[in-house]
Amino acid sequence: AGQPDGCMVQIRDMGIRHECESSLLESENRYQSILSDQPTIIYRFTRDGRITYANAAFVEVSGFEHAELIGSNHNIIRHPDMPPEAFADLWQAIKRGDSWQGVVKNRRKNGDHYWVNATVTPIVENGQCLGYTSVRTAVEPSVAEATGRAYERIRAGRSGLAIRQGQVIRRG
Repeated sequence: AGQPDGCMVQIRDMGIRHECESSLLESENRYQSILSDQPTIIYRFTRDGRITYANAAFVEVSGFEHAELIGSNHNIIRHPDMPPEAFADLWQAIKRGDSWQGVVKNRRKNGDHYWVNATVTPIVENGQCLGYTSVRTAVEPSVAEATGRAYERIRAGRSGLAIRQGQVIRRG
């Protein structure tokens, strides 16, 4: 209580920086604990991205009310740290009928975040794509940390990295 849930500034005072880093780690561990204790997150969305189904685990971990999620664009949980290339790769794959799997940093309603292994699959009936199902599970903290560093490099534009089929790869 009373501790910051995140820091968005450069901190030069090492005592404050340590306190802030500790608070961030505590926050991340708390939400990873919620995620790992919950059943798998499942939600469905239309071809234009509107959420049509959200299970209880998704509601709890995201921090949004069920009614706030249904009908909203699924980017309601998009965290600004995610590189746009990840979502371009996702949409390219699922629109051609392929499944997509990758590590995603999601935004909670209160501004915090949580990391998941996401698998997004088209829902096809009689040869027609009706929408998509997203199944998400907890990710190991070390994977989240490494992926976060890679995504930061991609966003900076000088990494030599790319995202293909949800995986971070070296270009060239």
